[in-house]
Formats: sequence, structure tokens, C-alpha cells
Amino acid sequence: MGGGGGGTADFFYKEAQRLGYVARSAFKLVQIQKQHKLIKPASSVLDLGCAPGAWLQVACQNLGPLRNGGFVLGIDIKKVKVPPIHCDSRVQTISADVMTLPIHQLRSLSPKQKGFSVILSDMCPSVSGITTKDAALSVELGTRAFNLAVGRASPVYVDDDDDNREEQAGNDSSNGVLQIGGNLLIKLLESEDSREVGQICKPFFTKTSWLRPKATRPSSREIYLICQGLKPHAKI
Repeated sequence: MGGGGGGTADFFYKEAQRLGYVARSAFKLVQIQKQHKLIKPASSVLDLGCAPGAWLQVACQNLGPLRNGGFVLGIDIKKVKVPPIHCDSRVQTISADVMTLPIHQLRSLSPKQKGFSVILSDMCPSVSGITTKDAALSVELGTRAFNLAVGRASPVYVDDDDDNREEQAGNDSSNGVLQIGGNLLIKLLESEDSREVGQICKPFFTKTSWLRPKATRPSSREIYLICQGLKPHAKI
């Protein structure tokens, strides 16, 4: 974890070390949480693309005392150890490919198999440096997070090559894993297509908004789509 990218980056990098966060990205969720309060005490939280674990730490901190309950499940294609600082027994991780993970399997991992009250997607493609390609991959990951949240009631984003994969992943359930009234947070790389993801999400939630956190590196095109209050009619 380097501290490059100018003075701002160095500040957040040093703060992360000082406070025991495994990455400076913790402060992105800290700011979003302060402004929008997506995670409430005793929430059940799904963290997609959870490596290296900084968002697991922030999510757990916002669950309240251990006796209140709550749960955080982190999923990443890499194996991620639960950070020992700021996390407790309510935090678990599994290694899986979110693009092919069946919805019914994801729901079975939630408390009482009733889904999650918050879904966080900090998934990001391996950046190639080709702006249009990176933006398209980011949209694919972000749309997948939305489809997992809302289920078959939502439009499915597919590439021609991925028809079979998406069908297999989407056919096992008519409902997503986000509970009614729940919140969804999606990281995207800013582009015209990322704005379209916002338009797709808008009718399903009480409120949608965009935020570029202060801890984002100046050179980054990252932006977060914040979707609050999943509406009942969004599910079949």
C-alpha cells in the first residue's frame, strides 16, 4: 500500500496506519457512512470485492456492540483474512467469483437466509489504462452488484460472450439478496455508461445519489452510486 498520489493520499495513508485500517480506502466508506448512514446497528452487510478488508473493518465498527448482533460477509476472488483490528466474530469472508456466484447460494450465506440489509460493492476491474475498456468492465461489475441485489426483476447487463454465464447466474432465483428498505453502494469508473447504471437503479430505490469521497486519489475516476431504501415493487 503506497502513499503516493500527492499530499492528500499521504494524509489518508498515514491516518489508516495510525488508526489500524488495512487500507486508506476505509476513509471512503467512513465518509459515505457519515453522510448517508447506510449501515445501522445490527445490519446484515454484504461486502463485494472486499480485499484487502478495510471496508469490513468500517462495516463492523458501525454495527454497534457485539450483543446487538449484526453480520458482515466479505466476498472476493482472492482469499481475504478478516483484519484483527476493528473486526469481531460477526465478520466472515469467503473466496468466490461474484460474476458466477448463484443468487440462491449467496442468500444461503445471509443470516436466517433472509438476505442482507446493506450491499457494498467496491469491486473494480484490473485497470488496463484503456479508458473505455476499464469503464465498460466497471459497469459490468457494478451492474452485477445491482442484479444480485434486486434479482430477476432487474434488467441484466450482458456481453455477447457472457450470455450463458449470466443466464446461469441469474436463473436460480427471482429475487435478489437485498432486503426491502435496504441500501446498495456501487463503485464505478466515471463514464456515460456509469451514469446509465444510475438511471437503471433509480426507479428501484427511494433515493439515489453520487459521491466522490475525499480519500479518492486525484488521478482516479472512481465515483460511488448510493442507492437507499429498496422499494417493495422492485421485487417480483
